[in-house]
Amino acid sequence: MSMNDKAAQLTAPDAVRTVIDALFLRFGVSGLEEKNAYQAFLRVEKDEAVSVITHLKEIAAYTHLSFLTAVDQIERGKFELLYMLHSYEKNHDLGIIVDVDRENSEMDSIHHLWPAAETYQRELREMYGVIFPGSPRLYEDFALEGWEELPPMRRDFDTKEYSEKTYYARPGRSSTDTREHMKKKLYPSEAETW
Repeated sequence: MSMNDKAAQLTAPDAVRTVIDALFLRFGVSGLEEKNAYQAFLRVEKDEAVSVITHLKEIAAYTHLSFLTAVDQIERGKFELLYMLHSYEKNHDLGIIVDVDRENSEMDSIHHLWPAAETYQRELREMYGVIFPGSPRLYEDFALEGWEELPPMRRDFDTKEYSEKTYYARPGRSSTDTREHMKKKLYPSEAETW
């Protein structure tokens, strides 16, 4: 029986187990957490993350980047980046979790693997301050035009303080009207056309 025939006989859980075992041997990943037969999470060192993700896409058939997001673990001084990959062949999701220092929040880009990663990376730069060197259009505004404050999804960003400083409370409105604020701060050259 050929290797292809043997591979075809593997059930989805067996195929996933083979991939995970290979990752442990080759890359030294850690912290396997299996949620169910269709989803698992692994922790990967920052220096090996792009190699692991590349291996998963090109060798192990995790060809779809479902999403890339971050969790601010302020107590640990880390951001957890979560790369959720999907294999249509195995009908399985594999989350790759990578710790990045909050103070030096930089991670290698994966835009060369999935063009859509460029958008996720722009969002994480804007919302958390995580930098992905070499990622196209990284410093173009994503959603927060003209934003100059601390990135708003960081847990040390004080939403209430920002809102009180920037916009006025409903009763008695004595501060900045949102429309006027946008005219002055974001679009001063166009304000007269509004």
